[in-house]
Amino acid sequence: MKSNKKIVLAYSGGLDTSVILKWLQENYKAEVIAYTADIGQEIDKKKIIKNARKLGVKKIIIKDLKNIFVKDYVFPMIRGNAIYEGFYLLGTSIARPLIAKDQISIAKKFKAYAVSHGSTGKGNDQVRFELGYHYFGPKIKIIAPWRIWKLKSRTDLINYAKKNGIPIPKDKKGSSPFSVDDNLFHTSTEGKALENPKNSAPEFIFQRTTSPEEAPNKASFVTIGFKNGDPETVNGKKLSPSKLLERLNSIAGKNGIGRVDLVENRFIGIKSRGVYETPGGTLLINAHRAIESVTLDKETMHKKDEIMPKYAELIYNGYWYSKSRIKLQKIVDLKRNKVNGSVKFKLYKGNITILSRQTKSNAYSMKKVSFEENKSFNKSNVERFINFHKKNLK
Repeated sequence: MKSNKKIVLAYSGGLDTSVILKWLQENYKAEVIAYTADIGQEIDKKKIIKNARKLGVKKIIIKDLKNIFVKDYVFPMIRGNAIYEGFYLLGTSIARPLIAKDQISIAKKFKAYAVSHGSTGKGNDQVRFELGYHYFGPKIKIIAPWRIWKLKSRTDLINYAKKNGIPIPKDKKGSSPFSVDDNLFHTSTEGKALENPKNSAPEFIFQRTTSPEEAPNKASFVTIGFKNGDPETVNGKKLSPSKLLERLNSIAGKNGIGRVDLVENRFIGIKSRGVYETPGGTLLINAHRAIESVTLDKETMHKKDEIMPKYAELIYNGYWYSKSRIKLQKIVDLKRNKVNGSVKFKLYKGNITILSRQTKSNAYSMKKVSFEENKSFNKSNVERFINFHKKNLK
């Protein structure tokens, strides 16, 4: 008898989620709906459809969410200048809330009783996905295969795939691939040789950045224009959010910008080493801070710097939809209407140099900062200012 039960699986078309798809069919006797969110990752739609149909899937949904991803998730995060543990620009973290939200909307539309994902039992993404699922679909069942099935390792997964005729991809060296996550904002690479922090990252794993040594010998120049705190133009040309980030990725990537090799503290309590490439995002966060420096007052900037570590940690831990993150976002955006103007960079072999900041804001006063004598700044008040603050030394 045909089952009326439905499960919506976050499906990439790759090895892990193809194995999960087959496993769900075998163990839950349900119709699996394959759902793919296109958020700018390297995607082969024909391959996704082919692999899903080979496994008997009738309903395959691929949704283009690139503009929503950049406009409603990446840009607000850039306005918060969010960096986790000093280096990580949160490229994977910021993508999961959107996927979870849209996956639940698909589940509701097709009256599915459950959703499923391919995140491992040791990673952060299981938390990020499931907090989003709980927020938008608290009554919908969550199936997390890596926490409940009998497959305990990558070897088990590959053996299961061979048994069921599921294609096993190879990396550029002909071995099983590194663990890779990518979207329009970044690419992360983990696993294999990278697990030992003493090992240098092999050059062939980098996908969207040229090595600084191989970058052009001639500098590139780029100007990013901001309106109400968000980037709007590149070299004077107005672009949609996704096209703007695509353009910056291209410019920065070819100049060797945006590579980070880090060991991070995962939410669940273990350390992880990964290599991240965020070329356009690196330009954006540098440009945003630069334009804020000439448009915002000291108190606002310092308050944003004060809350940033907590804001970044909430995003990292999967709390994008939490009241705590939303409360901090209101602080982040309090004076975003003042953040207007443009920043010009010179890019050369992995380096970013600010050439100019232009704005109509009067937050930066040429008269007050001038070394020429002027009457706009009363220096006689400085002694009283110092005497007032002497009490803080005690």
